[in-house]
Amino acid sequence: MEGFLQALAAGLLIGAVYGLMCVGLGLIFGVMRVINFAHGDFMMLGMYTAFYLFTAAGIQTLFGNAVGPFVAILLAGPVLAVFGYFVHLALISHVSGTRTASLEGEGHYAQLILTLGIALILQNGGLIVFGSVLASIRTPLSSSAWELGPFFDMSIFLNKARSIDMIVSLAIMILLSLLITRTRIGKSLRAAADNPTAATYMGIDVDRAHRTAFALGCGITAIAGGLLATNYPFHPFVGLEYVIVMYAGVVLGGMGSIIGAFWGGMTIGLVQQMSTLILPTQLQNAAIFAVFLLIIFFRPQGFFGRMVERT
Repeated sequence: MEGFLQALAAGLLIGAVYGLMCVGLGLIFGVMRVINFAHGDFMMLGMYTAFYLFTAAGIQTLFGNAVGPFVAILLAGPVLAVFGYFVHLALISHVSGTRTASLEGEGHYAQLILTLGIALILQNGGLIVFGSVLASIRTPLSSSAWELGPFFDMSIFLNKARSIDMIVSLAIMILLSLLITRTRIGKSLRAAADNPTAATYMGIDVDRAHRTAFALGCGITAIAGGLLATNYPFHPFVGLEYVIVMYAGVVLGGMGSIIGAFWGGMTIGLVQQMSTLILPTQLQNAAIFAVFLLIIFFRPQGFFGRMVERT
């Protein structure tokens, strides 16, 4: 029972970060309907941005080893959001939005090739610039834990860094939900996602809404990557390891649902950690996709998806 509760706690902590990763991708796909193969590599850039902000920009000296990493991680989000904004402006806008509205299915081929090309450029460019040596954003909190209990002679240990990661993830998720539901920008994003033609007639700049969604998605995923880096080392090809997890979480939660993407990522984190109770670590991903296929078999639209046809 103690091992079960410990795995459950670890799954919730890492699942919140996975959920935030999936939310960034879900936002881009939900608004733009673009399958972004480079999304994992934007996360990789967020990791390195947070790492260099912490070690080379004076944040470590200013805020210390405990608080400094999280300050750097939060700053990495806006940096990658700006980078994502200009990547969309310079490249992705040419194969998405109103320019490809008349192409219907054919427009997706160019999107797939372009995002795959961006992924390859970012991966190999990262290898040239950052090198192949593993990096990490280690803090004293990464190797310490809070003890809950004892309860019935059992104690649960919560890693301090992962616990803060979960708090930050939940806070960003709440802020994003408020942005989407309560602000004019959020309304324009929802309108552009639901019916781009009608949104254009109502005076909404659909291309700008797509650009904003892409920037937000990149920034959110960069923060999630930085949070993940407080416990796991990373390298220029780390995006490949997580982009499939992101897509699985988005599909599991329901295509186009931001809340669903978060719960999809949370489910993946829980399955990953709970599977260690009965399976070796090497089979964690196998357990994830076995559960994924089981859930999709009974609910093809995902947790929060709807069986409707998009206008």
